[in-house]
Amino acid sequence: MDKVDWRIRGLEFVNCNCDLGCPCQFMGRPTFGDCVAFAAVKIEDGFFGDTRLDNLGFAMTLKWPGAIHEGNGTAQAFVDERASPGQREALMAILSGETSEPGATFFNVFASTVTKMHDPVFCPIEMTCDVECRHAKVRVADLIEASGTPILSPVDGSEHRVRIDLPNGFEYAVAEVARGRTSAHADVPMELDASHSHLAHLDIGPTGVRH
Repeated sequence: MDKVDWRIRGLEFVNCNCDLGCPCQFMGRPTFGDCVAFAAVKIEDGFFGDTRLDNLGFAMTLKWPGAIHEGNGTAQAFVDERASPGQREALMAILSGETSEPGATFFNVFASTVTKMHDPVFCPIEMTCDVECRHAKVRVADLIEASGTPILSPVDGSEHRVRIDLPNGFEYAVAEVARGRTSAHADVPMELDASHSHLAHLDIGPTGVRH
């Protein structure tokens, strides 16, 4: 493992093709057998060694033919075009998973299950995310549009609030569950609608989630 220390604190939005209560969060099989996902992060403050990463964003599109741990995945990264060459190198190092301890972060877990990594795209990334209210909007250039909204009760249309608490998770500590939508037209295309989404306050480093 590369010994460069790093830390990212910020906001995370994820949308996948599973039903609203994604079984993968509970060690179950994906709802439809495969996994298709979009993830975006807005860094509030962070660093990689001496390189500051404050206020930058990145996103990922990912697909696996089965459950994530079964591998053979395909992925593409999108990095904020405002990042300097040094910041781009730092973010790509984090996303590669090679600067995390094995299995400690979702960067490392995803990277270990991906066999096809498309070239990264450096482009505008706009993201708003209110974790507690379960609202998010993400736009990645003209390639990806995604959003998250609260789950609504089929009985009376009221907002239904659910949280997932993962004391030993490799992605987040607590996530708010929402209903997501993603339309992506880059090298890993996807059309997701009314499927599982979660929003979280991210705080993660090379040894895993900070609690």
